[in-house]
Formats: sequence, C-alpha cells, structure tokens
Amino acid sequence: MTRKSTINRMTKFMLILFGIWPDVSYVIFSRIFWTVTIAIVLFCHYPYLLAHLHSDDVFDLMDCFSNFLGFLKLMIKIIFFWLNQRIFHEILTMMAEDWNDCTKNDIEMHEAINKAKTSNRITNVIMIIHTVAVLLYGDLILAKVDVTDRTINLPHIYKIEVPFSINTQRTYKVVLIVELIHLLVCSWGMGTLNALLLTLILHVGGQINILRYWLTELISKENKSIAIMMKRIIRKHQKIIYFTKNIESLYTFIAFIQFVSNTMMICLIGFLIITALGDPNATKKIVKAISYYSVTNMEAFIFCYAGEYLINKSKAIGLAAYNISWYELEPEYNRILLFIILRAQKQLTLTVGKMTDLSLQCFASIMNSAGSYLSVLLAMQ
Repeated sequence: MTRKSTINRMTKFMLILFGIWPDVSYVIFSRIFWTVTIAIVLFCHYPYLLAHLHSDDVFDLMDCFSNFLGFLKLMIKIIFFWLNQRIFHEILTMMAEDWNDCTKNDIEMHEAINKAKTSNRITNVIMIIHTVAVLLYGDLILAKVDVTDRTINLPHIYKIEVPFSINTQRTYKVVLIVELIHLLVCSWGMGTLNALLLTLILHVGGQINILRYWLTELISKENKSIAIMMKRIIRKHQKIIYFTKNIESLYTFIAFIQFVSNTMMICLIGFLIITALGDPNATKKIVKAISYYSVTNMEAFIFCYAGEYLINKSKAIGLAAYNISWYELEPEYNRILLFIILRAQKQLTLTVGKMTDLSLQCFASIMNSAGSYLSVLLAMQ
C-alpha cells in the first residue's frame, strides 16, 4: 500500500492522544486529562524537593529536580502546540497538498515515499530509546518493600510525596504501575514532538529535492514549457519558504525552552553520574542516569541537526539553479533564474526563540555550557 503522508501512524496516534491533532472530537477531554495529570505530578514533586532540600543525598534531590524539569518542559510544549493549532493545521494541509501533487510524477512520488520511510525509521528509533530509558526506572515494581515500615520513605518511580497513605502491598504496586505507565506515555509524547520536527524537516528536504529536479529538467523544455515550468518552480519555492516559516513559528519558542532546560539537565545529570561514583548502589544509579542523559542529549541533537539540515538544503537550491546550463536559456528566463538564486542566498533556518540559529555549532555550545556549569557544581560540592 502506497504511503500518503510523511507522518506515520504512531506519531499521529500520539498527537491525537495529547490533543494536538486537529479535528478530533475528544480533543478537549485529552487536554484536560494531560493538564490535570501533569499538574498533579508537578505538585507532588514540589514537597519532595522541599523535604530533601537540605538532605545529604544529593542524587535523589538532583534526580527529582531533573524529573520536575522534564515534566514542566513537556507541559509547556503541548500547551504551545494547543495554542498554535491553526499553524499546525496549515502545515498538515500543505503536506497533504504536496503528496497530491507528487502523484502526477513517479520520480516525485519516489522522493516523497523515501523521505516518509526515513522519518518512519527515525521515529521508531526515538520511541525505542525513550521506552528503554523509562523501563530502567521500572525495577521498583519487582522489588520487595515493606509498606508497613513507617521508618522508611516508600520509593516511587517518580521522586514524589503522594498526598495519601499507602497501607497495603497491592495499593503500593498499583501506584507504581500507574506511575510507570504515565511516565512511559509522557516519554513517548516528548519523543513524538521531537520526531515530528524531524519529520517536517525531512518533508521540506524532499520538496527541495523535487524543486532541484525541476531545475535540472528546465533546459530540456521548449520555450513555452519553460515559462510554465518557471512558474511552477517559483510557486514551489515560495511554498517551501512559507512551510518552513510555519515550522519556525511552531518550534522557535519550544527550541528556546529546549535550549535552556537541556543545558541545565545535561549539567545536572552529569553531576548525578559523577557523584554516584563510589556509592554502594553506583551501578544502578549510573545506568538510570546515563539513560536519561542519553535521551536529553538526543533531544538537543535532534533540534540542532534539524536546523543544520535545513540550512544545507536551502543552500542546495541556489547551487542547483547555478549548475544548470542557464546560458542556453533566453535572457528573460535567466533574469528569473537569477532571482531564484538570490532568494536562495537567504537561508531557511530554525531559531532558538528568534535569537540564534539552530545548528551543530549550537549543539556544541549547549554541551560547552553544560560542561562549564558542571565544573561550577563540582567546585561547590
């Protein structure tokens, strides 16, 4: 069966589940559910932070704060998607139009399907990594804990203080299972929003490749056909620019939150890994911290790679226009081609809150900043 969308079923299902996908009947219920549940988790983290603020166990305190930042970041992301529903709807509509246009040409359809398969593989890998990272937190369900012992604090999947008493082993296990399922779905939601960015950027890359193909075929056309083809090329280029601006509007504030929170979280989790060395449960703690550290680094890399990919692809438009045998065209078409080259010089970019472009250099900056803050924390220890 031929693919008809760059967004795969898993991504669509998760977007529906979080009330992001437009034109769904129970979207209000989804939004209320996630607002309430994440707010409850954040509220339960707060007393734990206060209770362990002056504790000697720095690992639990930092772990709690990292989880708190993670849930807060997820909440901000999905709320921002809710507030920008119209932009997301426009993006989906334009993607559907691009797929309909590709049905007229086998080469264009092959390019669209190729990008869809690539985004599908990337999405699956991201979801697997997020799943593994969460399951490493689920060993508590198999552990034996005496719930009647009032001298200990019952361990939870989250570092939280529950607002009710747990008196039986069955109740405790149910609470742990609910926490694990909620953490797993939230982790999938975070991974889905990251995978969605790569999916949209890959779709742009596919459309740019189609535009480049049109440019290479320009010389072989007759004068009348060249005029028609020029119009198609200009319209396609304008559509790509508008599509990219919509992605930028949707993700620029999210990228800013990602930039700030990931710098803090990479620093804190790195601190956890170092401070766990020499602890009796060092292996267990380090494995959990490294899994969380890997996911956090992957999030930062996804955003920065998406920006770098977009910059390089936008440069390719001008190069493709220049590399064709433009000297064989009529002067009037050469002038149009010149405008395409000039417009391609203004690169398509994703920004961090409209302040700086997302790129691999930006990723290096995040890692350098996190390393500097980590040095400060170790010096203060």
